[in-house]
Amino acid sequence: MSVDGGGTGTRLQLNNASGQCLGVGRAGPSALGQGVEQAWTHVLQALQGAAAQAGLGRIDPADCAIGLGLSGVTLIEQAQAFITAEPGFAFIALDSDGYTGVLGAHGGGPGAVLVSGTGSVGEALRRDGSRACVGGWGWAIGDEGSGAWLGRCAMAHAHRAFDGREAEAPLTTALIEMAGRSREALLAWCAAAGQQGYASLAPLVFDMAGRDPLASALIGDALLELERVVKALDPEGELPLVLAGSVAERLAPRLPAALRSRCVAAQGDAVAGALQLLQTSMLTMGGGE
Repeated sequence: MSVDGGGTGTRLQLNNASGQCLGVGRAGPSALGQGVEQAWTHVLQALQGAAAQAGLGRIDPADCAIGLGLSGVTLIEQAQAFITAEPGFAFIALDSDGYTGVLGAHGGGPGAVLVSGTGSVGEALRRDGSRACVGGWGWAIGDEGSGAWLGRCAMAHAHRAFDGREAEAPLTTALIEMAGRSREALLAWCAAAGQQGYASLAPLVFDMAGRDPLASALIGDALLELERVVKALDPEGELPLVLAGSVAERLAPRLPAALRSRCVAAQGDAVAGALQLLQTSMLTMGGGE
């Protein structure tokens, strides 16, 4: 089976030994930064959902090999804790969701993927077989150009507007009214928001961009940040590029023409890439079928 897990949700594809899809299951987020226990809970929920779709009974992890592309794997402590807590799978292959996205998007061949959804990251498999990763430092300090970043920037402007440090704009007024027009309410909203809470504000920024200069400026800033990621990822501009994630898809028509000309349709998704990761790892490690 193969898994794509991020800050918003988890998708699992149940495959037979030949790689044929038997069923697909979905569950809540499995980004490791949101907790290892939650990640395994949602992976297992997605597994049973896929089993139900396939018309199978409850599946024992001990009978399965699993390939996972998860957000947060690049933090070694989180990855180790995740493996330590695993519920007894016969074989596990684990890597980042960004890398499995590259594998799936380019069919295992060289290419780059720019992901911008709840979070953001750029990943590439270069022609010499080396890997590159740019960004993806997490919503609290990085993930520029992502949904959470957009929401966090927008809320920071709302705080300044509430204080009188800048004039209220339609976007900041909407955010203040949404969270509550008091300092206590704004602080409480931010304390509880987390990655998903801030990312939930991104659609409002997009929706107001045509009538609010502040929202338009934030969208422009997001574009600039994502262009910087692509430039650092592939300085020569030679690799085919796949855009992934809800924010990247909404920003795609606004990208410079030279960058758009390199964009190609994905051959597969991160779930397909996780399956490739699993199959390659089993061959390398002698894990069998």
